[in-house]
Amino acid sequence: MTKSESKKSGVAAINAATKCATASSAATTAAVEQVKNGSVESGSPNPGAQSRASVMKQTSRESLHRKNTECEVFDDGTNTFFWRAHTVTVLFILTCALVYVTLLEETPQDTAYNTKRGIVASILVFLCFGVTQAKDGPFTRPHPAYWRFWLCVTVVYELFLIFILFQTVHDGRQFMKYIDPKLGVPLPERDYGGNCLMYDPGNTTDPFHNIWDKMDGFVPAHFLGWYIKTLMIRDWWMCMIISVMFEFLEYSLEHQLPNFSECWWDHWIMDVLVCNGLGIYCGMKTLAWLSMKPYQWQGLWNIPTYKGKIKRIAFQFTPYSWVKFEWKPASNLRRWLAVLGIIFMFLLAELNTFYLKFVLWMPPEHYLVLLRLVFFVNVGGVAMREIYDFMDDPKFHKKLGQQAWLVAAITVTEFLIVVKYDPNTIMLPIPFFVMQCWFLGLILIFTWTLWRFFIR
Repeated sequence: MTKSESKKSGVAAINAATKCATASSAATTAAVEQVKNGSVESGSPNPGAQSRASVMKQTSRESLHRKNTECEVFDDGTNTFFWRAHTVTVLFILTCALVYVTLLEETPQDTAYNTKRGIVASILVFLCFGVTQAKDGPFTRPHPAYWRFWLCVTVVYELFLIFILFQTVHDGRQFMKYIDPKLGVPLPERDYGGNCLMYDPGNTTDPFHNIWDKMDGFVPAHFLGWYIKTLMIRDWWMCMIISVMFEFLEYSLEHQLPNFSECWWDHWIMDVLVCNGLGIYCGMKTLAWLSMKPYQWQGLWNIPTYKGKIKRIAFQFTPYSWVKFEWKPASNLRRWLAVLGIIFMFLLAELNTFYLKFVLWMPPEHYLVLLRLVFFVNVGGVAMREIYDFMDDPKFHKKLGQQAWLVAAITVTEFLIVVKYDPNTIMLPIPFFVMQCWFLGLILIFTWTLWRFFIR
């Protein structure tokens, strides 16, 4: 959503701040009525006029739906130093750094060190180019350069995955030692199963020791992760479906990864109800606040009070505008298949988290595992917004967004690395009764799809 170019006073800003899509909906509704009752009459003998009227009606309905999910934004158009492009400044600083390295610094006689340094320098130069020149995405706060930076990081990460994919299994695992010398060593997976008694009468000192033993850093990570995922997906039903489906996947694949072997109460009470459920609940409350918040923006120096300035600085880290996601998977076949694809890719990305560290021999607490999660936190929201725009408004968004395209490519590449590096684990036969359950589920989905979109 573009900023307004005209200047307006602070009083006008307060008066102009409205709830989501009030004026837009009214204008679009008037457009629909004009199509119905205007220059093209329903009884017109001209078939071309009737066809054009039908197209206009459909377009107006789609526009009305889109406006009903968007919030109006007021912006006084202030363009400060913070928002201006600094392409020449960045180029000058980058050139000075390269001149210093070339003329004033002696190159060490260490091939491995120079190789690492050259790769890091190449990545930094690419990031400098991308932050200043890359195409902006749908998000602009806290600053467009922040999201351009993560777009470039996405490209670098995908290229790294492609490099790992083209190595042999041994070379790929040993290459990780260049990042951290502690890697490249096989590590046993921790078994979360075992004694599943919630209350152990045999342990008089601490009968609830099984529960405390299961408490680790992943408990708050589950809550925080699902809080952020809810802000990305913006739909309670989709979040709950993904949460429950992943627990079924852990049941189905615990014969491949011991890490998936958990107690029943760990699956359904600690994960689904407590950690995931509480994270989804808090996320939905945050979404409700964001949908009701007035989006009015003034330049910092146009705000007279210090309290207002501090509040404006804090709100710089909130969205510039807001769009309520209405996935409506049962409305048509295209949206249904899109929602199924989103759920599938979400689950695949979740599985990649566990399988990647298994095949690349990375302990769960390693900083690379954490950095990958931080990466997906920053790029996932942009990707979901681009996917929703592409699905919900295909007339305006004619192609899939760049961040969504890269995230999908990364998810597939990670899975291909897992398949190549440890095909024996992936190909371990799934128990017959588990196969029956999944086969039945797929048949139900296929049957419902035929009934809803073809038979009915």
